[in-house]
Amino acid sequence: MPRTPDSEEPASDQDEEPWLGSDEVSELWQVREHWLPSVARLADVRVRTYGGESRGTWGAAPTFYDYHPGDARRAATAVAEGRVDIPSGWRLDTPGGRLAEYGGLFAFRLGCLAFLASVLFGVWMLVHELVSS
Repeated sequence: MPRTPDSEEPASDQDEEPWLGSDEVSELWQVREHWLPSVARLADVRVRTYGGESRGTWGAAPTFYDYHPGDARRAATAVAEGRVDIPSGWRLDTPGGRLAEYGGLFAFRLGCLAFLASVLFGVWMLVHELVSS
């Protein structure tokens, strides 16, 4: 199944429903946003991609995905009924998936807190050294 709309179909911008972004589809399917393209492939959902251009030495720009609204709604029913085999770690409605999603967020926040604490400690030590001189 093609991942982009067929170029031979007449495109009617006024009649076409806007394609869904990753946030909307993640909520609709109860799947972690990182795994949406893989689930879309499993459920035969048409996907538009943009971004991802090479930045040379600096890697690549982020890739963004838009999902066909009709396909996404059809797949939502299939996902909810269990007709699409999705690993539990990819889902937001399973304990393993929630742990992976929020555990990563917790680790990121904890790392930011540790970095901020070390910066503040360094500033405090610098001020203490200047005051005691």
